[in-house]
Amino acid sequence: MRDLCEQFGIDLPLFAFSHCRDVVAAVTNAGGLGVLGASSHTPEELEHELAWIDEQVGGRPYGVDIVVPDRLVGDGESVSRAELAERVPEAHREFVRGLLAQHGVAADPDELFVLDRVPDAETGERLLDVAFRHPIRLIANALGVPPPFMTERAKAEGVPVAALVGAKEHAVRQVRAGVDLLIAQGAEAGGHVGEVSTLVLVPEVVEAIRPIREVPVLAAGGIVTGRQMAAAIALGAAGAWTGSVWLTTDEAETAPHTVQKLLAASSRDTVRSRSRTGKPCRQLRSAWTEAWDAPESPQALPMPLQSVLARRALARVDKLAESGNTGAQELATYFVGQGVGLMTTSRPVREVVRAMAEDYLQAVDRLNASVTG
Repeated sequence: MRDLCEQFGIDLPLFAFSHCRDVVAAVTNAGGLGVLGASSHTPEELEHELAWIDEQVGGRPYGVDIVVPDRLVGDGESVSRAELAERVPEAHREFVRGLLAQHGVAADPDELFVLDRVPDAETGERLLDVAFRHPIRLIANALGVPPPFMTERAKAEGVPVAALVGAKEHAVRQVRAGVDLLIAQGAEAGGHVGEVSTLVLVPEVVEAIRPIREVPVLAAGGIVTGRQMAAAIALGAAGAWTGSVWLTTDEAETAPHTVQKLLAASSRDTVRSRSRTGKPCRQLRSAWTEAWDAPESPQALPMPLQSVLARRALARVDKLAESGNTGAQELATYFVGQGVGLMTTSRPVREVVRAMAEDYLQAVDRLNASVTG
C-alpha cells in the first residue's frame, strides 16, 4: 500500500475536515491535508473559497467534501425547494415556533421555514465542476456510495475519491463501487454517524475489504490527539480523519458562544440525534436536541425536510446566544464528537497539528518500548 504521506505530499497522515476555509488552509500549511466541506456553499461561494485557499497554500495539497446522499426526499421528482418545504407538516412548524418562544427566541415566521439548499445530484455536479477548476488532491463524499458522475469525473482528473462509512458492509459496497480511500467513521464522531465505535469499526472494515482489494482506511471518530492517531494506525488504519478538534481553534468560524459550550463540555455532553438534519447526527446536547428527542415531540422528518425546521431556527439561536439571550444559549448546539471532552483550550491550528505530531511520536515510542522492553 502506498504511504499516504508520499501519495498526498503531506508530513503527517492527518486529514482535517472543516467548513471553514481558514482551518483548511492552516492544516495544509502545517503539514496535514485540509478538506473543505463544500455542501453548504453555492457554486459561486465555493469558487470564491477555493480561490482564496489556492492563494494561501501555494500549491500544497487540499481536498473538497461534497455530500450527495443516496436517499433523499424529492429524488427523481421535478419539485422546487419551495415545494419541498411545503411538505413540512404544520404540526412540526408549530412545534419549532413554540420551542423558540418558550426560550425567548424571537423569529420572523415568514422567514423561518425555508429550504435554502438541497444536497442533491444536480447541486453536487455543479459544485464538482467548480472544485475541479482548482488543484484539489482529494474529493470526498458521505451518506452513501459516491454517484457515478463523481467517481468517473475524479478518475478522469486523476483525483482519488474518499467515502465515509459507518459499517463494514458499507465499506464493502464502497470498495466494489471503486472508491480509492475509505473513512471508517465510528459512532463517537461528530456529524452523521452509525452505531459502531471506532475501536471496533476500523479493524472490521480493514478485514472486510481485504479479500476484495487493497484500499487505505482512515480512522475517524473522537480523534483529537496524536496518541489516538497512533492507536488508529495500530488498528490497521493508514491515517486519521478529524473534524471536531478544529471547531475550537483560533481560525474556526464556530459561533463564539458555541465555542465556549464546547470547551466546557465533557464527552457525555453529546447526543446522536435526528433533530438537525433528519439523519442520525452526533451534536452537542442542548434544549433543542432534548425537545426533539422527547416522547411528546412530533419526531424529526427525513432529509432534507428537517433542515427546513432547523437551519434558520438554529442560525437565529446562534445570533441571539452571542448577544446574551439565555434561552438561545440553552438551545445552541453544533455538530461535535465525543472527543469534545479533550478539547479544553482554544489554540491556533498550527499548534494543534504540532501537538498532535509530538503526541503521536511519543505514543509510537511507548508502543515500541512495550515490545522491546
